Amino acid sequence: MAEFQLGGDLPVNRIGYGTMRLAAAPEPGFEPGMGHIWRAPTDRAAAVAVLRRAVELGANLIDTADSYGLGENEELVAEALHPYREDVVIATKIGVLRPSPTEWVPLGHPDYLRQQAELGLRRLKLDRIDLLQLHRIDPNYPLADQIGALARLVEEGKARHIGLSEATVEQLREAAAIAPIASVQNLYNLGDRHHEDVVDYAAAHGIAFIPFFPVAGGAHAGPDSPLAEVAAEVGATPAQVSLAWLLHRSPTLLPIPGTTSLAHLEENLAAGAVSLTPDQFERLSALAEVPAHA
Repeated sequence: MAEFQLGGDLPVNRIGYGTMRLAAAPEPGFEPGMGHIWRAPTDRAAAVAVLRRAVELGANLIDTADSYGLGENEELVAEALHPYREDVVIATKIGVLRPSPTEWVPLGHPDYLRQQAELGLRRLKLDRIDLLQLHRIDPNYPLADQIGALARLVEEGKARHIGLSEATVEQLREAAAIAPIASVQNLYNLGDRHHEDVVDYAAAHGIAFIPFFPVAGGAHAGPDSPLAEVAAEVGATPAQVSLAWLLHRSPTLLPIPGTTSLAHLEENLAAGAVSLTPDQFERLSALAEVPAHA
C-alpha cells in the first residue's frame, strides 16, 4: 500500500481505520442509524479483534475521538493495540461535548481542550498523541485560542501534530498562521464532493485530507451505476472502487473506512491494490455535481 508522510515525518499507509463504528447499538427508544456512538460495543472481544486485524493488514493510521463512547473508544484502542507497534500512528479528536446520546456540542474553551487531551493520553496509554485534532471549531471562542491550546500541547511534547475537522480553506489558512496544521478531516466521498476546494488546498500544501464516510452509498453505488460498471471492469467491489477513486483523486487523501466486520475490513484495505485508468477515473468523477467555490 502506498505511503504518505503525515506532518512530514510520520509514514502512514494511505488507507487507515476509523473506529467510530465500534460502538454499541442505539439504546431502546432511539432510532437506529442516528450515530449515537454512546457506549462501547457489546461484543468487546470482536471489536478488539477487528482493531488488531486492521493493524496486521497494514492500516497503521488509527483514528478515534474522546467523544466516541465518552472516552470508551479510546480505551478500546489501547486495550487492543497497546503496547503499540512502532509504525502505528494514533489520531484522536477533542473539542466536542456529549450531554446526551444524540447531542454533539462543540466546546473550544482552551482549558477544556487541554483537559480532554490529558484524559486522551491516559485512556490511550500514550506519552504523546501522534495527531491531535480539533473535532469541531467552536464559534464562541477565537480560533487562535483553540489552536493555541493544541500548540502548547505540542510544545510540551504531549502531541506531535495538529489537525482540524470539518474546516474550510479559510479556516485552514487562519489556523496555519497560528501553528503548523498536519491534517484536515472532512466529509468527502465519491458522492459527496462539497469539500473539493479543501482537497485541492490540502494537496497543494502537503496537508493530509482524511475523509470520513469515504465509501459512496445510495444511488451512486447501485447495481446499475457507473460505479458498479467500473467495479466489474477492474474485478473489484464497488466499495473498493470508491476507495480507489479517493486514492487517485489526490496524493494527500487518506481514507479511514470503519467497519465491525473482519470481511469488510479486508475488502476495504485491499482497495489499495485497485488501479483505475484515466477514463475510469473520469467516469467516476462525473457521478456527483461538484459545487463551485469562489
